[in-house]
Amino acid sequence: MASRVETDEEGDNKGSMWDLDQKLDQPMDEEAGRLKNMYREKKFSALLLLRLAYQSLGVVYGDLGTSPLYVFYNTFPNGVEDQEDVIGALSLIIYSLTLVPLLKYVFIVLRANDNGQGGTFALYSLLCRHAKIKTIPNQHRTDEELTTYSRSTFDERSFAAKTKRWLENRESRKSAILILVLVGTCMVIGDGILTPAISAVGGIKVNQPSMSSGVVVLVAVVILVGLFSMQHYGTDKVSWLFAPIVLLWFLLIGGIGVYNIWKYGSSVLRAFSPVYIYRYFKRGGKDGWTSLGGIMLSITGTEALFADLAHFPVSSVQLAFTVVVFPCLLLAYSGQAAYLMNNLSHSQDAFYRSIPDRIYWPVFVVATAAAIVASQATITATFSIIKQALAHGCFPRVKVVYTSKNFLGQIYIPDINWVLMILCIAVTAGFENQNQIGNAYGTAVVIVMLVTTFLMILIMILVWRCHWILVFIFTCLSLIVECTYFFSVLFKVDQGGWVPLAIAGAFLVIMFVWHYGTLKRYEFEMHSKVSMAWILGLGPSLGLVRVPGIGLVYTELASGVPHIFSHFITNLPAIHSVVVFVCVKYLPVYTVPEDERFLVKRIGPKNFHIFRCVARYGYKDLHKKDDEFEKKLFDNLFMFVRLESMMEGFSDSDEYSLYGQQTHQSRDGLLNNNGNTTSSNMDLTISSVDSIEPVRSPAHVNITTVRSCGQVSSHTEVDELEFLNNCRDAGVVHILGNTIVRARRDSRFYKKIAVDYIYAFLRKICRENSVIFNVPHESLLNVGQIFSV
Repeated sequence: MASRVETDEEGDNKGSMWDLDQKLDQPMDEEAGRLKNMYREKKFSALLLLRLAYQSLGVVYGDLGTSPLYVFYNTFPNGVEDQEDVIGALSLIIYSLTLVPLLKYVFIVLRANDNGQGGTFALYSLLCRHAKIKTIPNQHRTDEELTTYSRSTFDERSFAAKTKRWLENRESRKSAILILVLVGTCMVIGDGILTPAISAVGGIKVNQPSMSSGVVVLVAVVILVGLFSMQHYGTDKVSWLFAPIVLLWFLLIGGIGVYNIWKYGSSVLRAFSPVYIYRYFKRGGKDGWTSLGGIMLSITGTEALFADLAHFPVSSVQLAFTVVVFPCLLLAYSGQAAYLMNNLSHSQDAFYRSIPDRIYWPVFVVATAAAIVASQATITATFSIIKQALAHGCFPRVKVVYTSKNFLGQIYIPDINWVLMILCIAVTAGFENQNQIGNAYGTAVVIVMLVTTFLMILIMILVWRCHWILVFIFTCLSLIVECTYFFSVLFKVDQGGWVPLAIAGAFLVIMFVWHYGTLKRYEFEMHSKVSMAWILGLGPSLGLVRVPGIGLVYTELASGVPHIFSHFITNLPAIHSVVVFVCVKYLPVYTVPEDERFLVKRIGPKNFHIFRCVARYGYKDLHKKDDEFEKKLFDNLFMFVRLESMMEGFSDSDEYSLYGQQTHQSRDGLLNNNGNTTSSNMDLTISSVDSIEPVRSPAHVNITTVRSCGQVSSHTEVDELEFLNNCRDAGVVHILGNTIVRARRDSRFYKKIAVDYIYAFLRKICRENSVIFNVPHESLLNVGQIFSV
């Protein structure tokens, strides 16, 4: 693979800048293909797969599994008049469970995961890799050559290529897709607030229908505080605690369903015929239509199933659903319907009345516990999707805690956890009854499903390149079901359905304003870059006193000299002997391998001692502590200087390609020569140089030629490495820009509110960059600047 030597914008000095974009370490095509497969979903042993499937029950399926507690109650709040209504409602439940959770999500949507990562932002990342729709244009061509940056190519005349061009042609279409993703994300957050409320209140109210509303709310609040207080233990520990409860719950409701079908007659199984759905709507009219809000509660929790993929592999989630969840739910609903057909007046508490007397109290205890843990699915989904939003610049910076060493997807976000808890308690206390919470919940769920459907249409066209007939069938089946539910919940907007819209609206404003501010800051950086001609005109001393040490200047730019640097050197009399522009950026991939994380380039002539280092992360990656990050940065810098010297010794004019195999021995050899730097515990893998040749020349140059040329420049190389080590020993200073965004005086009032108040407030309460980068306070230097948008 090629290692390109290129100048930085105006800087055209021959041999002044070298692009070490880690393609030095990339093997040939066959080996590259093998490496890419390493970053696809890992193959798990059968035993581990069963264990993960078992754990997923406690986290992913609690909400979906406890729906039988209150579905018939919300569907028939005023009782049942005809047995045919029960058959029609059961038929709707059966086909809703089959079409949405089973066919759409488990067998189709889960396949659209981004290397095991799920949720609306995972779909957005896939789309960003296959079409240039990312609103913040901070990607470079080298980013597309990552082993995890997988994407498919298609013929320019294909429908996929036409769709791609249509999306890329206008900024408004890119913004529309982003807003669609943000709406889906905000609705998932709304789920995370409403699910604990309906689970706690619904479970208690169904258990004890005679209990007063005040006592129900008080007990529910205590349960919710306890539930959210347990989240810091992490998904792994919580799932081990909750999984046996949920598994026992599924086995009990499945067994009770079989018992009721046997006891009250199997005529209820007629509901497997879709004819009864038609009869249900024909007989019920508008009441039958509005009752869909209650029936839709049978598939709530499905939307969290996809977002929870970050915590468990796809195969384990699929296994748990098809083997345990789906059959047990069908038996449970069929059993309840069989009981209800013979007891039409018991719709308020059909589940508990259908339990055999001998096992009533054990089931009562398990049902109460299951109702409490049911909300775990949407809580963990909320954590995952906010972490992804952070990486895309769509959410204020918050602390993310990784709770598992084995599964990086298992995270906990303290700030979001407590915000969810407060809002959840407010919803629980604010609603008068469970019916209103159910109406609100249904609105949030159906909008998330619609957003997923629209994004999946683009995935099927651009990523999977499906035939248009398959896309049409998927679209029609999904929209028929989901639009039916959507229009039914619209009738209940004034009965509680407005709550998720209000919650999602508030979060949408926060996320959109934050993204807008981030985009404008990046555009300001891009448009106010300092020209290389100006830097070169200052000379090697930059017109200042160069004091010993290394200055790490943090910037959002992956190319060019940031404006903050000119602001710094025009206001201070001295600058460090070595300056490194550090850009930490997130890419639309789930992870960036450690050996491909850093890109290093020289800016200007050698005697300027100015470098650029770009550190790339995926939305799943953990930003390491400062000492480790700093060590790896300098390891890459030293390696760059040595390899640059080797290439310079061969030629100083032509563009080069470097071929080789990855070996740890060569890595150690390259880094140990720098003196103080060791590489025994370093994660990077450097290629051993087999041959170096100019791209334009077909002649092969063997390794002895390289070594001979390397000896010519070894003196210069050792001098520079020693200089860098001495500067590092003298001290490292982290220089961060504190850019303040203001709306122009002639801006419209809503822009002033968004920028001067909302964005400024969010910047004030979010985590500082110095905290995220773990910069020691004594080594920190903030440089402030203000710009208007």
